[in-house]
Amino acid sequence: MLAYGIAADATDEYIKIGESTAIQSLKKICRAVVEVFAEQYLRSPNANDVARLLHIGKRRGFPGMLGSLDCMHWKWKNCPTAWAGQYAGRSGSPTIILEAVADYDLWIWHAYFGLPGIAPPAHYVIQGKEYNMGYYLADGIYPKWSTLVQSIHDPRGPKKNYLQ
Repeated sequence: MLAYGIAADATDEYIKIGESTAIQSLKKICRAVVEVFAEQYLRSPNANDVARLLHIGKRRGFPGMLGSLDCMHWKWKNCPTAWAGQYAGRSGSPTIILEAVADYDLWIWHAYFGLPGIAPPAHYVIQGKEYNMGYYLADGIYPKWSTLVQSIHDPRGPKKNYLQ
């Protein structure tokens, strides 16, 4: 059900279990995943994580960068008719957007539906100026917020070409 996005009653012909058993089994699996992985993987970055991310970003030429923000659009087949207009994407049909923040080793720090979040506190210095908030590297579809630094769309010169 999670992998294919199918309804619980659609599993009866494939794996020969009823709808209520499929739902109960899915809930048990989700609880087990949270119980086993929550402490290490299903959490916001702590101070040590932020320090590690800032160190890696600085070493790679992006002081203050906490990760990279990206999103994915899914067509929302069963969107309620009353909501269809406010969820209409560029294609004209309702879509849901999943946004995720990943660091350089693809550790996913945030994965959520909705607006971009707030960057955790981070302290670093660039050219003698102190900053107290990290940022996420993003592309041009995001608003110009202090926590989102957009890439250079049309680089001019070798320095900007290098950053592209």
